[in-house]
Amino acid sequence: MEVDLAVSLLSRSGGSCRLEPLQFTPPSLAFICLGGFVVVFSMISLLVKETLYINEVILGTAFGVLIGPYGVNVFDPRSWGDQQDGITLTVMRLILVSGLFAAGIELPCAYMKKHARSLLVMVVPTMTFGWFVVAAVLCALFPQLHPSSALCIAACLTPTDPVTCVAITRGKFAEKHVPESIRDILTAEAAANDGLAYPFLSISMYLLVDTVGVAIGKGFVIGWLYEVMFGSLLGSIIGLLFSKLMKLSHRRGLMDRESYIAQYLALAILTTGITSGLGADDLLASFAAGSCAVAWDGHFKAQTEGDTFASVIDCVLNCCCFIYIGAWLPFSSYNSAELGITPWRLVVLMIAILLVRRIPPLLLLYRFVPEIPSWKEALFSGHFGKSMGVSAVFVSTMARTRLPLPPVGLPENPQQMLAATIEPIVSFVVLGSILVHGLSIPFFNVGREFARSVTITSVSNRVVIDLEACGKTGDSGNGEIVVPGNGECRSPLVITTGEGVAVCQDHVEGGILVSVGNGKVWLVFLRTHLPHGMLSRGRQCIQPQLTKLL
Repeated sequence: MEVDLAVSLLSRSGGSCRLEPLQFTPPSLAFICLGGFVVVFSMISLLVKETLYINEVILGTAFGVLIGPYGVNVFDPRSWGDQQDGITLTVMRLILVSGLFAAGIELPCAYMKKHARSLLVMVVPTMTFGWFVVAAVLCALFPQLHPSSALCIAACLTPTDPVTCVAITRGKFAEKHVPESIRDILTAEAAANDGLAYPFLSISMYLLVDTVGVAIGKGFVIGWLYEVMFGSLLGSIIGLLFSKLMKLSHRRGLMDRESYIAQYLALAILTTGITSGLGADDLLASFAAGSCAVAWDGHFKAQTEGDTFASVIDCVLNCCCFIYIGAWLPFSSYNSAELGITPWRLVVLMIAILLVRRIPPLLLLYRFVPEIPSWKEALFSGHFGKSMGVSAVFVSTMARTRLPLPPVGLPENPQQMLAATIEPIVSFVVLGSILVHGLSIPFFNVGREFARSVTITSVSNRVVIDLEACGKTGDSGNGEIVVPGNGECRSPLVITTGEGVAVCQDHVEGGILVSVGNGKVWLVFLRTHLPHGMLSRGRQCIQPQLTKLL
């Protein structure tokens, strides 16, 4: 066992001990990189997350690539040899179970009971459709894959990720632009279908070694009844038991508020240890413990209201996780002609998944989901709800641990081919999903701001032409632009406050800060005596589009 000393390292040379104070080991370099990223990210987090709408997912992944074996090579998970898959599986499991338990806690009281029908419609048909469609695309693009192998890889890409879709469920942008009902249903769906990937993977693995009938039978009994049903029931029982114990301790004055916060991580790990030891679905059990038991009556949420410690732990874990994923990505495997894997095939696969895996079924089924009122919300949910990240890495790594080791030469059977191809294909899709979904909101925001700027400038130019033609503008002599009224269309004072900025001072409506460019302000704003949304332009009262853009 390697022991790092804080001050020095002693090494034995020639029978004597020698002090070597300046010696950086791989663990110390990893600590510097992981801790340094979190420190720097925290210092600019408000700018990055609330202004640029970029979260730790995409930045952590980029930083992981930078320090990984394809960058400066100070952190390489693949250098750990045979232990690499086991460590990857453990890291991904820890991130998932803590995130799923927290997702269950943050949902409204008794949410799973009130919205069970909507979740059933969104989860089961959508996952099944995506599983078969992605498998069909894989068979078309990678003909060397056995159909069962394609189903296995598709099962890894079936669950959506509650971590990578956090940009539309939490934060400033989500609160401002995404209705709460959609945020809640997407959070619950992402958490539920993470655990439901188990039976899809089980059926696919059994199809590699058994007949179709035997594989489906085993998949139903082991995958659905034992792993999913029993795991969910066990998680609910564990959560309910400890929920009642926490209430009892609280009533008797034995438990403080900080101990409630600790349950975010402690109870999730306990549930995972019990269920995974019994071979059940630990992901679904953690979510069930949080949503169906601990948070059912709102007591736990009331005790932890306003505390940010859980968010801090979540941020640190997510940063470390995606740095790990960035360093873990096997870029050299994305061009393996002997396995039929080429960059253009992977890009086509990524585009096909974005277009057909989730959006079509949601556009067909949203009428049965009251939380999604129109096709626009269905399209939005279909795009952002299909993000793939930690869960895909976790399920694919679990599949690799159940497969034979990849051969040194060419694969000789479907199992060896699957073991050699599952990681490159899944990791590329994960990388593409992180980029697409991580940058969708920043690009959307930039496009929206540009469109608004163009519209405001266009409206401003039309207004100044109309007013000048009608002789309706004048200078008060003290830096203010006065727009005289006309009949009942009386205009308020428009005050210039600097180049490109103006404040409309209306006695009733208050001030509005507007950027118009070039210093002079020729916009005419709300009247004190006109209905809300009415503007005065020249001699006419009109209903503008401008007020909707400000």
